[in-house]
Amino acid sequence: MAPIEPITDEERLRRITAITDASLSDLHVAELLDELLDRARELLSVDTAVILLVDGHTNEMVATAAKGLEEEVRRSFRIGVGQGFAGRVAAGRRPVIIEDVTPDSVVNPLLIDKGLRSLLGVPMVVGGQLVGVLHVGTLVPRRFGPDDIQLLQLVADRAGQAAQTRLQILDRQAALALQRSLLPSRLPELPGLDLAARYLPGHDLGIGGDWYDVFQLPSGWVGAVIGDVSGHGLPAAVVMGRIRSALRAYALISDDPAEVLTALDRKVHHFEAGSLTTAAYALIAPDRSAMHVSSAGHLLPMLAVPGQPARLLDLRVDRPLGVGNPPAARHTSVVDVPPGAAVVFYTDGLVERRGEVIDVGIDRLALAAEPGPAEAMCDHILTVGAGHDPMDDIALLVVRRPGD
Repeated sequence: MAPIEPITDEERLRRITAITDASLSDLHVAELLDELLDRARELLSVDTAVILLVDGHTNEMVATAAKGLEEEVRRSFRIGVGQGFAGRVAAGRRPVIIEDVTPDSVVNPLLIDKGLRSLLGVPMVVGGQLVGVLHVGTLVPRRFGPDDIQLLQLVADRAGQAAQTRLQILDRQAALALQRSLLPSRLPELPGLDLAARYLPGHDLGIGGDWYDVFQLPSGWVGAVIGDVSGHGLPAAVVMGRIRSALRAYALISDDPAEVLTALDRKVHHFEAGSLTTAAYALIAPDRSAMHVSSAGHLLPMLAVPGQPARLLDLRVDRPLGVGNPPAARHTSVVDVPPGAAVVFYTDGLVERRGEVIDVGIDRLALAAEPGPAEAMCDHILTVGAGHDPMDDIALLVVRRPGD
């Protein structure tokens, strides 16, 4: 191999300008990654350029964009951090050079089949977090120098920012789609009940695990539940979906909310270990005069009765789901619901604001919970309570017994 020749200042500036070109920001993320790979191939005079992004669920890297080695993307090639050439780059978070590629130095057979002789890989790190790996290769022996490493790292930094944005968008879209598919598109129309609900995603933290549900049981009783799975993004939404489905199944087996939440607690301990969930589950009597309610660490629902100040229900609050082992005993309380009264279920995003204690938010909700049609109550409560910058997702469910 020929000795490495230093590049001129003029050439160095040309390379940097090509990668930092402001017009690239107008491209869609996928187009931007492709364009960056094209420019990297041209500027470095290499034959292949590949981006592998970290899959946070499996801790593997997946081939996402490629030039000259497109088959790697078509086959959705995966490799674990620490394995093979790209895995070593990721594990060490530093450039790795292979001047003479052999079957022993790489694990991806496509690199051998392509006939690559030399490889240079650099990590893609954004905000201290590993996003992926960018590597280039040549079909003839090549000795990569410091200028080559510096340029490829510049490409990786820009590609990493774009890839991180792409992953965040995809995660948010997937979580939102999942959450919307699991939340009732329409609440059931049930005799003797006026129902309304709202869901607002938080602006700062994205989609989370807040949910609500209303369903009629064969016995004539009606189940109403609201809950909050800890965490945000797609993982929280997935856990929320599984818990919601499990609660419906347990509700068909037992007519005691405490027993239902006890069974759900066992499920969370066994299948969702490490997650923490709060929930309030109520069974509404067929004549709508009473609710049987059990709370697993959730904020107390609020009762709004015509002519009286709204107040929190007097319930015993048990431990959240997934906390403590073995699961503790749970309790059900019976609440009278007079004609014209409404019970307001909500998640903490409604009553929490930056710089104030939660009691202030509870008091604000009590003033806003004026008995009336459920839809109007939801609108008024959100207008007063949600503010312009909610800290977290908000789920709100109003269950009203119309006046006689």
